[in-house]
Amino acid sequence: MSAAAPALPDVDTQRGAPASAHASSGAGAAAPLEVKQLHVDDAATARRWDEFVRGCPSATFFHLSGWQRVIQRQFKHRCFFFYVERDGRIEGVLPLAEVKSRLFGHALVSLPFAVYGGVAAETPEAADHLEQMAQRLCQTLSPDHLELRNIQRRHQDWPHQDLYVTFRKEILEDEEANMLAIPRKQRAMVRKGIKNALKAEIDRDVKRFFALYADNVHRHGTPAMPRRYFQALLDEFGDAAEVLIVTSPQGEPLSGVLSFYFRDEVLPYYAGDAVAARDLAANDFKYWELMRRACARGLKVFDYGRSKQGTGSYAFKKNWGFEPTPLNYEYRLYKRDAVPQNNPSNAKYQLMIKAWRRLPIGVANWLGPHIVRSLG
Repeated sequence: MSAAAPALPDVDTQRGAPASAHASSGAGAAAPLEVKQLHVDDAATARRWDEFVRGCPSATFFHLSGWQRVIQRQFKHRCFFFYVERDGRIEGVLPLAEVKSRLFGHALVSLPFAVYGGVAAETPEAADHLEQMAQRLCQTLSPDHLELRNIQRRHQDWPHQDLYVTFRKEILEDEEANMLAIPRKQRAMVRKGIKNALKAEIDRDVKRFFALYADNVHRHGTPAMPRRYFQALLDEFGDAAEVLIVTSPQGEPLSGVLSFYFRDEVLPYYAGDAVAARDLAANDFKYWELMRRACARGLKVFDYGRSKQGTGSYAFKKNWGFEPTPLNYEYRLYKRDAVPQNNPSNAKYQLMIKAWRRLPIGVANWLGPHIVRSLG
C-alpha cells in the first residue's frame, strides 16, 4: 500500500507569497502568484508539473514529480513539492523532502538522493516565492538546516558547499568523432574492452545490476541503497530510466549502470562493477557503449554526474576529457554552525567505513538501507 500524501504542517500555501504579490494595482494588473503544494495522488497536477519541468531551462531530471512518489514510498520521508502558478499556469517548482536521522541530524533538502535540486522557475519573482515558502516551512518543521542543491549560485550571502562538481559534455553527431574525443590513454582502455569481445545488454529489472552495485559499494565501505529502490526507479520513470549490463563473452556480468534520460541528455547515475571488470576494461567499455547508444539516439549531452573533488571518480571523468563545473549547494543554517559534511571524505567516518568493509555482504545489504535512507 502506498503512503498517504503528507499534510503540510500549519503552512498556508495559498498565502505562501508576500502580500504584495497578491495585491491588485487596478485594471490590467497581473494576476497574483500563488504557491501551492503538489500531493502525491494528484495525477492531473503532476502532469502539469512535469510539462513545466520539461520546458523549463533551469529544471533537471530530479525536478520531475515522480521523485515525490519514489522518495515518499521507498524511504518514508515526508515530501513537500511546491509550485507557484498564476492564472492556472505553473511558473516555478521546488521539490523538498524532510530527512530525520539520529546519526546525521534533521534537514529539509531539495532533493535527497539527487545531485541537482533547488528552485526551477521562469522568473526571479517565482523563485523568490518558492524559497520563501521553504523558509516558512522550516519555521514549522524546525530542522537543523535547509539545503538547496543548486547548479548556479543564487545567494552570495548564504553558506554554500563547494565540495562537489558535475561533468557534462556534448555528444557529437558521429560515433567515431566521439571515440576520438576521448583522450588517448582512456580511448585505449575503451578499445581494450572492445577487443575483449565484451557485450552490452539492456535489463528491465535490477537483479544483475543490484548484485554488481551492492558488491562494489561494499568493497568501498559504504552502505547500499535497497534493491527495491532501483526497481522503483525503473517502474516510476519507464523509458526514462534504463539498466545497461556489460558481460564477458561467456555471459558473466561484469559492470552495470542505471541511467536516466531527460530531454536530449543521458545521465549515468548508479553504477557497479565486479572485481574482474578492471582487467577486462569493462567499466570503460560500459560508458563508451552508453555514449555510443546515446549518439545513435540523437542525444546531445552526456552528463557524467557529480563527483567529490580529489576522488577517484573525479580523476576518472577528467581522464575521459570532461571538465568539472562546480555545483553550488546553498544552505540556511538553523541549528548548525557550519555546513554539514555527511560524506565518506569526512575523516570522522573512516573507522565506520573500514568496519563496514569487514561485514558479510548479506549483513551489509540488510543493514545498509536503514542507514542510507538518512544520508540522501
